[in-house]
This record gives sequence, structure tokens and C-alpha cells, in this order.
Amino acid sequence: MISKQTIDKIFSTIRVEEIVGEYVQLKRAGSNYKGLSPFHDEKTPSFVVSASKQIWKDFSTGKGGTAISFLMEIENFTYPEALRHAAKKYGIEIEEDHREISEEAKNAQTEKDLLYKIHEVANTYFQEILWDDHEGRSIGLSYFKERELRDDIIKKFQLGYSPEKKNAFTAYALEKGYNKEILEKSGLSIFPENTPAGVDRFRERVIFPIHSFSGRVLGFGARILKNNVKTAKYLNSPETEIYHKSNVLYGLNQGKQAISRKNACLLVEGYMDVISLHMSGIENVVASSGTSLTTEQIKLIKRLTENVTILFDGDNAGIKASFRSIDMLLTEGMNIRVLLFPDGDDPDSFARKHPQEYVEKYIENEAMDFIDFKAEILLKDIGNDPIKKAEAIRDIVKSVSFVQNALKREVYLKEVSNKFGLSEQSLFNELDVQKQITQNQTHHVQQQQKEKAAPKMEIVPLDKEKEDPFLYDVLFMENKLVDHMLMFGDIILKRRNDQNEEYDITVIEEILHHFEEEQYTFLVKENEIIINQVREGIQKDELRSGNFFVSFMDEEITTKVVDALIPPDELENWASRNIYPPNYGDKVADQIKGDVLLHKYRYIDYLIKETAKELDHYSSTDEVKYYELIKKITLLKQASIRLSNIIEYSPIKGIYVDRKR
Repeated sequence: MISKQTIDKIFSTIRVEEIVGEYVQLKRAGSNYKGLSPFHDEKTPSFVVSASKQIWKDFSTGKGGTAISFLMEIENFTYPEALRHAAKKYGIEIEEDHREISEEAKNAQTEKDLLYKIHEVANTYFQEILWDDHEGRSIGLSYFKERELRDDIIKKFQLGYSPEKKNAFTAYALEKGYNKEILEKSGLSIFPENTPAGVDRFRERVIFPIHSFSGRVLGFGARILKNNVKTAKYLNSPETEIYHKSNVLYGLNQGKQAISRKNACLLVEGYMDVISLHMSGIENVVASSGTSLTTEQIKLIKRLTENVTILFDGDNAGIKASFRSIDMLLTEGMNIRVLLFPDGDDPDSFARKHPQEYVEKYIENEAMDFIDFKAEILLKDIGNDPIKKAEAIRDIVKSVSFVQNALKREVYLKEVSNKFGLSEQSLFNELDVQKQITQNQTHHVQQQQKEKAAPKMEIVPLDKEKEDPFLYDVLFMENKLVDHMLMFGDIILKRRNDQNEEYDITVIEEILHHFEEEQYTFLVKENEIIINQVREGIQKDELRSGNFFVSFMDEEITTKVVDALIPPDELENWASRNIYPPNYGDKVADQIKGDVLLHKYRYIDYLIKETAKELDHYSSTDEVKYYELIKKITLLKQASIRLSNIIEYSPIKGIYVDRKR
């Protein structure tokens, strides 16, 4: 178990903007940073990071918290896993608290935890075989050396080797205590009926581990080295609970910082393309690993940059098939360039032939926009055939129809017009046709999906508090006062007592005194937890406001605190438009005083309504109790009238009357 001192050190060292910045392209917006939500598909940024408060808030999903909670959310880490990941990133040594762990805790590992663990064990095993075993060095390491890979690059990508013995790893894992079921589910081992000892899926192959965004091993790619064997050259892990190939890009973990820094991503096909470019010093590169590019993969890139250059082999027969990928990238709002290497070269061989500066300049100078690329490919073999030329232009316009931004579409069409000497009007007409075809196809697919997943009709009840306006009003004010405590808790207010003597009191103390004076029963569980913590803090001479609660490992508490500390108006950067509205809390003394009185007023109205419910019950059963309730309602109504005069609120109109000057 990680010691409290280590946890405190992690929280005091890590920077939320740096950790989130590895997953989201953040841009400065006033005192905060903004970006597109990594949890929800959106075009307008609603994800806010506060560097000063060290928290984040995703307004599109309502999620929020600290850097650690972000890692837990996006990587599906447990709390200890997120802490260990952050500690490793910042070079913090983990100190263990060696308390006895209960049997229940020991047995609490989920199947997903075990899958991550067995892949970690396998990854270490394959690397040890590569470096320390005679077979591994003579076959696996020799192969990588033939490909001119340096030791540091082999270690950076954690390359390995699986030996010839058919169940070498399986026997190793079973001896370590992992059962056949988890080995089979991981795809690392196969247990045919006639081979109870099991068979290694990747035997006699060099190993390429496939990492998550954060660096956890999700699966493996493996290349066979023998030429005379009738089997697939490359073999990948099957789909598992932790590995979905459509959601993963090879090299993203190693290249994410370079992609973000350069604001550009190179997209290649294979493992060796990525590795060779890294070895030549070009790190902003990822591979789709032989699978067709997916929307999920594009969104992974878009977290870091909107600029993608696709690198193709010069003699790649599947170039035309790549047109679908171009259309998908355009649909997701990406800016695309395409590079064709000279015949006989691929990114791997080209990077090994030339120095870094030459490769970088070649990519920069030779990459074309998608219009020139498609024109070059489609017009290459058509000669002077006008029909084929028209079809080629139609295909290019079809790609333009996938561009979401209207201004970009117009610029691209002007480029097509200039390139082929066609009128812009005819191209815009064709664009409308292509857009309609695309929309119809999309609508048809969406309709089919709706029909498949059509839910049964059911009556959805309104939320209880929305059915009861009195309850809603008192809940609103309860939440608002607790938010004030979180946001402004340690601010000192100047007040005067009944003798007109000035005294100092903090926001926390004033609101807490109000709750205790009213003997108020909290209606929201999270508010009660927060207030109890605040009371405990005061007993220890601590003022526990927002920053104290942000690291609470309670999702409801964290969400509430983040909502209080990053209000919705943080989404707007008004200063960029020379608009300077008053800041939330500019008049905090008046705000607290007014909201305490308004909460008292709403609470009294709520008590009147709740007490009135009891009258019917006692009217014919207990006359004494009945008249006690009548007296209570009368006193409450008198208090309500006095309060409405103090706060100048009209219960009839339901609005504040004009303030006296």
C-alpha cells in the first residue's frame, strides 16, 4: 500500500495541465486552458483545466477532478495505479506502507487487472529472452541488429523474442501462479484438446508490444523470421477486454509528446516504420498497424493535433484503398497532407538511408494536400478520356464534401477549380450532390442503428425536487452556500454585532454558524459529508475549503467541489473580446449575507409546507398536537414575512422588489 507521505508528495508535485496535456490539446484561455473533451465527441471546446487550482472540468459530461482522477477516468486506472503512473512520470520514489492486507483485498483483482498484469509479465519475459537467453540473442537480437536498430531504440520500444519451445512462456506463467483461463483470455496461450500443457501463440517470433496511451501493455504484434513456414508473417493479439485494435495506435505512447510539441502527426502503416523514424530522430509518428484507420484512432490523434501527414510506400498497391481514410480524417476536421516515397522505398528504408534533417525536409517539401494527391493517383492512367477525368474530379469533390468547415470547403473547391480549369459554380453544384449522397447514406446507417436498438416506451418520472418547488428552492440555496464555503471559505468578512462593534469572521464560519443556528438537516448527502469535514477541521484549527476536498477519492464529492471551483462562465474568455464582466465573488461579503438570508427564507417555506402535511393526520386523532402544529405554522409564517421584508423579496410576485436607495 502506498504511504500517505508518498501520496502527499505526488499531489504536491504533479501538474494537472502537464498530465492532461498528454491526452488533450490544450490552449490558453485567460488564466485557464481549454480543449476538446476526450470523453465526448464535440466541436466546441468545453474541457477546462485550471493550473492555479490544479483541477479540470469537462462541461460536456459533467466530469471533473484532479490529475489523478483524470488518469483513472481516461486510462481506467485504479487509484493506486494512477498514483504509481504519476510517480513514475515525475520521478517520485514510491514508499510502501507495509500494513497487513486483508484476504478480501487480495482477492479483489478483477479479470481486467489480471489481463494487464499477465501482459506486463509477458512483456518482461520476452525482453529477458531477447537480451539474456542464447536463442533470443542469436535469433531475435540478431534480426533487430540486421535492421540496424540501436540498443536504446530496442529498449525504448521494449522489443522482445518468444523462443522456439512451443509452451515456454505458458509454462513460465503457470509456474508464476497464473491460471489457464487468464492465459487463454489474454491470447498469449492456446490450450488445444490434444495439448493440455498449452501452446505459446507467439513462439519463434520477434515481439512488438502494443502500448496504451499511458504506456500499459495491451497486446503484442509478432513477426516470424523463417521464410519457409506457411503461416502469417505478422500475428497480433486477439481482441480482449483490454485490447481493441480499432482503439489503439502503435507508437502513440512513445510519440505523443513530440506530436503535441510539433502540432503534427505522421501516420504510417507498420511497426518498423515507426521505430526507424524514431531512430532517425523523428518521433511524432504513429502506425495503424495494418488495420484500416478507424474513427476512434483519429480521435486519439486529434487530442494532440489536427495536422496529419500520411506516409505511403512508393509502390504500395493499396494506395487507392487509402482514399477512405482520407475521407474519414476530413470528416473529423483534420488537416491532411500525403507523401509518396520514391518507388522501392517505405518510411523504414528511407529513414535508414538518410539523415534526420534530410528526411524532415523531404517530408515537409514533398508532402501534397489531399487534392493534389488524389489527382496524381486518379489521373495517372486515364490519358485524355473525358469520362474518366470527370469521374476522377467527382471523386475529389466527394472528398471535399467531407470537410466540415464551410470556409475550408470553399478554399478547397477554388483549388480544384484552378487545377482543372472548371467553373466554381459547377463544382459547388457537384459538391451539393455529393453532400446529399453522403447525408442520405449517413441517415440510412443511423436509421438502421436506431431500429436495432429501439428501446421500449416507458414513462420517465420527473426528479423529486423538480416536482416540489419548495424542495427545489431550498436544495438550490443549500448547494449554493456549500459552494461558497468551498470557493471562498478562508476569505475574512468584516461584520458588526448588535452593539455595532466590528469583528472578523471567515466565510466558512459564518455559513457554518447559520446551519447550526437553524439546526439545519442537510438534504444532500455530499453536502453533509463536506460540512462534517469542515466541522472536524475547525476543531483542529484548520479551515477546510475547496483545495482540501479536490483529492477526495469520492466521485460525488470531487464533482461537486470542481463544479464550485470552476463555474460554467470559465468556458468564456471574455477578455479576448475586450469584455470585462464582474468576477464571481467580487462582492463576496454582500453575496454571503444575502444568500444566508435567502436560504433561511426558503427553508422556512419548506418547513411550513412539510408541517402542513402533518395537520390532516392529527386533525381527528390528537387535538393537542394539531394546535401545536397550527401554532408552529403561524410562527414560521411570521418569520417568513419578517425575512421577506429584510431581503426585500416579494413572495407574491416571486421576484426581488426595487431596492431602497
